[in-house]
Amino acid sequence: MAIELSTVAAGLPMAASFAMAGGFVALREGRRRSGLNAAMHELRRPLQALCLSLSSSAEAGSPHDSSLEMAVAAIERLDREINGGRVAIEAAPLSFRPIAEAAVERSRAAAVDLGRPLSLQWSGDDAVLCGDRIALGQTVDNMISNSLRHGSGSVVVSGRVEGRVLRLTVRDEGPTVTPAARRLAWNRLGGRDRHGHGLAIVRQTAAQHGGSFRLVGSRTGTEARLVLPLGKGRG
Repeated sequence: MAIELSTVAAGLPMAASFAMAGGFVALREGRRRSGLNAAMHELRRPLQALCLSLSSSAEAGSPHDSSLEMAVAAIERLDREINGGRVAIEAAPLSFRPIAEAAVERSRAAAVDLGRPLSLQWSGDDAVLCGDRIALGQTVDNMISNSLRHGSGSVVVSGRVEGRVLRLTVRDEGPTVTPAARRLAWNRLGGRDRHGHGLAIVRQTAAQHGGSFRLVGSRTGTEARLVLPLGKGRG
């Protein structure tokens, strides 16, 4: 017969009640961490197989190669979040345009599958800034993914330098309803009905790099706007 924790705790001194409640919380948290580590282990295995199978065929910098790099970085971050450890950006001088180009190529297949044109428009100088290449790549990935998931029509990624800042925008033609067959597969990859994580990551990364992010909607479409400060020079 199950006994409620509150019933047991009511008959104990307050200190003992808190200790018992803390023990139950610790047990529950331990089981949750164990389950997460087991799931992470199962995720590492197919990723390792993909890394080995593609290492000889995928060209460096190809969509497959860069997607695996992003997946490995995400696993490492998940490991630190679950088991403790330093979670911080690794800043270094870098050129932003190749990051945007790689993100567009990683999203190309998904855009084609949805029948959505995807393009990159870069005007003026390249943008040289100090930042974490992986984190910034994930940021552009999330901006494009959000547009493909929730927007309609063509998706245009635009980059330009204005003064001492980089302005990157991802624009589509506004919200739409995804066809049911594609919605099922897309939601399985995107976390079913759990929304908002991607743009939260974008905002966090922008703040870590001294920049900002806004999502602006209008009658003509939706525009995600990322602003980042430049480094000491331009490419």
